[in-house]
Amino acid sequence: MKYIKQFLIILVISFAGELCKYILPFPIPASIYGMAIMFTGLMTGLVKLEDVRHTGKFLIEIMPIMFIPAGVGLVTSWGILRPVFVPVCVITVVTVITVMIATGKVSQGIIRWEQKKIEKGEVIDEPLF
Repeated sequence: MKYIKQFLIILVISFAGELCKYILPFPIPASIYGMAIMFTGLMTGLVKLEDVRHTGKFLIEIMPIMFIPAGVGLVTSWGILRPVFVPVCVITVVTVITVMIATGKVSQGIIRWEQKKIEKGEVIDEPLF
């Protein structure tokens, strides 16, 4: 019964995300609205972590299974994808490298900023990482 209640809470929040997508004119996917609603609910205490913990953990554990239909769809669409395969691969590699470099630079900047604050004697109550 616990899992059904937790799953229903997640479904209601997902439905609220779908409603936001329908009502608001922004080009944001419903899943992002749902995640924002869930995050807000968890941070404000409206939704308790224990109310969704076990079902959320279960859904994360079975996530790889959810990619099987997408993989099958790619295989069945190979004729359509073949002409754009190389450009998509190049764009993917360039994007991954760009994101890795940007993430590394931002992380290094934050670490250096924290180090400077420590050297100046300023107290950091809570580290960023």
